[in-house]
Amino acid sequence: MTERLPSWRAGATRDAIIDYLDGLGEVPVDDRVAYFDNDGTLWCERPGYVQLDFFVDELQRRSADDPSIAERPEFDAVLRADPVAMGEVGMERIAVALAGLFDGETPDAFAAVVDDFIARYRHPELERPVDGLVYQPMLELLEELRSLEFTIGIVTGGGTEFVRRLSQQLYGVPPELVVGTLIGYEFARADDERPVLRRTVALMGHANEGAAKVTNIQTQLGRAPIVAGGNSGGDREMMEWATAGRHPGLAILVDHDDAEREYRYVGRAQTFEESETINDVAERLGWVTVSMARDWATVFPDA
Repeated sequence: MTERLPSWRAGATRDAIIDYLDGLGEVPVDDRVAYFDNDGTLWCERPGYVQLDFFVDELQRRSADDPSIAERPEFDAVLRADPVAMGEVGMERIAVALAGLFDGETPDAFAAVVDDFIARYRHPELERPVDGLVYQPMLELLEELRSLEFTIGIVTGGGTEFVRRLSQQLYGVPPELVVGTLIGYEFARADDERPVLRRTVALMGHANEGAAKVTNIQTQLGRAPIVAGGNSGGDREMMEWATAGRHPGLAILVDHDDAEREYRYVGRAQTFEESETINDVAERLGWVTVSMARDWATVFPDA
């Protein structure tokens, strides 16, 4: 038989995941739902988010044509890569400003810019393309869940459309199963009266972190998870929800403790303050904490 989770080292963490999955015999297929955070859970998020790199790339291109753009405080902080200034402005305000770079664009036009960026992107430190930044052990976990007829979704704090453009290619997750931070659209008509959708700068609801992940799952997908994975305080409520239903649940925390092969840090929410680190929450609630250094034989594909 093919080895299950081959990139996971033998030990308590791997055993806990497999034991849970092997005990699902009485859970109906319709209730087998798993949601995973993207940044820091399914792919690398350091030294900066890939989606932020995408917007910075576009901002640099536009500011080269029109230097006055850089005078805006949000853009000035981003272009200078000044973490203090970015913190003072606030990530939510910066995210809205960056999304405004594509105000009025059609979904197809935005997708084309994403595709162009992804085709030429290389991680600034690891020098890997986007598909080389996903975590091989997590890809194996997704396949294990699919073998058990799970429905798998991505619930990200990032912009929905950006992740939807990548989700099928990287994870085999269809775009309609991606829940993220939403911008609004306007319905209009072209000169020939054909209907057309255009992006706006309006944020629909709140940034998709914390409790918003749970409420957005319910309003957009309508199915609660029994398995959830994350790496920061922004994923806490989603993981709590997965373990609170009528079926046994599994919450998986990816702990970034491998400075040699990736990065060492404690995942934190970006849009609110946490009273307790997610690592402490996981220990207190008995979640499965995955040590990247101890539990993964390899981190990235072909590494």
